[in-house]
Amino acid sequence: MAQQEPEELLEMSSDTRSILDEHGLRPLWEVEDDFGNVIDDLEADIWKWDDIQAAIDGIERDVPIADLPPGFQRRVAVPINTAIGNAISNTIYVGVQTVSPGETAPSHRHSANALRFTIDGTEDMKTIVAGEEFPMENNDLITTPQWEWHDHVNDSDETAAWLDVLDLPLFLDSLNKKQVFENHELERQPVTKTQGYWDSQYGRGRPADEKSDGTIPGPFEGNCEATPPYRFGWDEMLESLRQRSDNDEPDPHDGYSLAYVNPATGKEPLFPTMSFRAQLLNEGPTDPHFHNATEVYFVIEGEGATHVDDEALEWSQWDIFVVPPDATHHHEPDDEAILLGMTDRPVFEAFNFYAEAEPSS
Repeated sequence: MAQQEPEELLEMSSDTRSILDEHGLRPLWEVEDDFGNVIDDLEADIWKWDDIQAAIDGIERDVPIADLPPGFQRRVAVPINTAIGNAISNTIYVGVQTVSPGETAPSHRHSANALRFTIDGTEDMKTIVAGEEFPMENNDLITTPQWEWHDHVNDSDETAAWLDVLDLPLFLDSLNKKQVFENHELERQPVTKTQGYWDSQYGRGRPADEKSDGTIPGPFEGNCEATPPYRFGWDEMLESLRQRSDNDEPDPHDGYSLAYVNPATGKEPLFPTMSFRAQLLNEGPTDPHFHNATEVYFVIEGEGATHVDDEALEWSQWDIFVVPPDATHHHEPDDEAILLGMTDRPVFEAFNFYAEAEPSS
């Protein structure tokens, strides 16, 4: 005879059950199994660039930006994790966006933090943020922070492609909140700053006697230093990685790793909700570990595999893959590889919830 669970031995009278049902109440022992099941467990997955390329080529061929609904005038292919259904994870959104020659993705602003990482660009492909034109050359990372106007203008004769990365799922799904959003009255915002302005204000020299009220731009208030509009040029980041590789010891889990810091503070994370790093792997397999943050990767160059529990995600240039929370994983490059790592770790650290360890056996 099958042994009954303790909860099955608990019986309530029909009167008690009626009172509970009538007033929207449930006993704890019936509720506890439902906790943690609103969103399914994230699954390890990979999206191959050849498939993404075919999709974005088809979207570009079939759908002009001008035909898209206001506010969504972005031609994007979005990797979907089967456990989530609308994004790569429940905290991080990744999309691959294209703008054709002569096109403009119209100006708007929103409460989500966002960045662009250029996959296939040129100095004539520009993202305009807070009045400055930022050229989008290969592997450049450009911030489009909360509530800053931004539009994308392709003045070249080639289609440009880049990664969009936002914290939308964290806000819309995990926190179940609405996003603040506004379209600009003009398709292209006015260019009011010379190129290099924002970099000049957040380099080694800073405006004298600058005062900060500690708030985030727009109709938001918080306790974090706002992330400014900024372009991280790839040549400088790659040189820093090479210098690190030539002079330092690698991290056992991430290889030679450099964070994209908030230019206003010089520290991680780049945004209060997401952290980003460039990782150079050239010392063979990394050591296995696990943590409770989600990690998304974009392969900048090279080939290899990331082993997630018992699954091997085999990757090559421009592939995108995700490592779920609590999954034991390690990287194994074929030779040398460079990855862009993206994580929601700052969210966990803000509440003192972040945990990381190596397998005990």
